Amino acid sequence: MSRSSLVFLGVPTLASSHLRFKSFRTITITSTPSSRVFGMASEASSSANGDGVSASSAIDFLTLCHRLKTTKRAGWVKREVNNPESVADHMFRMGLMALIASDMTGVDRNKCVKMAIVHDIAEAIVGDITPSDGIPKMEKSRREREALDYMCDLLGEGSRAKEIAELWTEYEENSSLEAKVVKDFDKVEMILQALEYENGKFQTEVGKAWASEIASRRKER
Repeated sequence: MSRSSLVFLGVPTLASSHLRFKSFRTITITSTPSSRVFGMASEASSSANGDGVSASSAIDFLTLCHRLKTTKRAGWVKREVNNPESVADHMFRMGLMALIASDMTGVDRNKCVKMAIVHDIAEAIVGDITPSDGIPKMEKSRREREALDYMCDLLGEGSRAKEIAELWTEYEENSSLEAKVVKDFDKVEMILQALEYENGKFQTEVGKAWASEIASRRKER
């Protein structure tokens, strides 16, 4: 997906900030300490670190990822849940699940943490697509792949972009033990969130009593 095609999706390119960083390099450097600091800052903004990600590219990427904090999980929105969680909320708690989980034979727990915090990253562009949207699975996958490619392109061709792409693909294809574990965490987090919404939704004693009865019957299964 080209950057120009994503303009219609409202994806920020941070062109203005990029130009602003560039403008620092046009300033004539004098002998004053403050001007030397500005010169160093401007060079840092355009140069890549050891992993090939420049400050400018990193901020472009992170600014786009901010959408994950404001994009609400569509399933809860459609169920008219008050103050539904965001995509970032969901991924963050999945990451914590992976972090505190017991060691499992053949499973790289650190990899699970990373996979959890990137598995829905493409939703920063395409949003949270659910089955009720009527979008075929292949089309959903295509959109998300194009969005991921765009986001990785923001980071350049270094090891960080490659790692994110590989983790995302591995999760989507369910091709490793880590992917299977994280997919289970995805479901567990959803169940836990649903339980929290249930517990906070009932305002009367009869409502709480009936909800408690339902919960007890679940345990008996």
